[in-house]
Amino acid sequence: MGEEAGFDTRWGWDDTGGAMVEFLAISLVLIVPLIYLVITLGLVQAAAYAAEGAARDAARASVLVGVEALENGATDGDAGAAAQARAEAALSVALADFAVDPTQADLATSCSANPCFTPGSDVTARVTIRVPLPGVPGFVSDAGLAVTISSESTMPVDSLGDGR
Repeated sequence: MGEEAGFDTRWGWDDTGGAMVEFLAISLVLIVPLIYLVITLGLVQAAAYAAEGAARDAARASVLVGVEALENGATDGDAGAAAQARAEAALSVALADFAVDPTQADLATSCSANPCFTPGSDVTARVTIRVPLPGVPGFVSDAGLAVTISSESTMPVDSLGDGR
């Protein structure tokens, strides 16, 4: 009666299979942003864990190496340099554990007393990590389109083994 596959002469094209196409289109519109959100949140969470662990480990390593250097007769400046080097090593290990780009991280250490490793003082390590959004070009993320995560940890310098 004038009907061929997919064509109805009275009304034009029929909509057989149209629901499947609409379902796929709507699913694509909803699933792609959801996948992007999951990836972005995973990167931010990894950076948060890395920042927290790196700050704790850097402060702890700084205190241990600084006190040990002073006990072995090093000057305050040499102990501070050794402590900073060990804190940076602890930072790089923590960042590698969470697959965070080390070029996106900064470490700042500070002491509550001068000289730094005086018994009863505190050493603070602050780690800041910039997490660029996935799929965003570098020149755009350099303009401020990134998430910044920071963490701070403070470790006390104890008086055990104080040879001064």
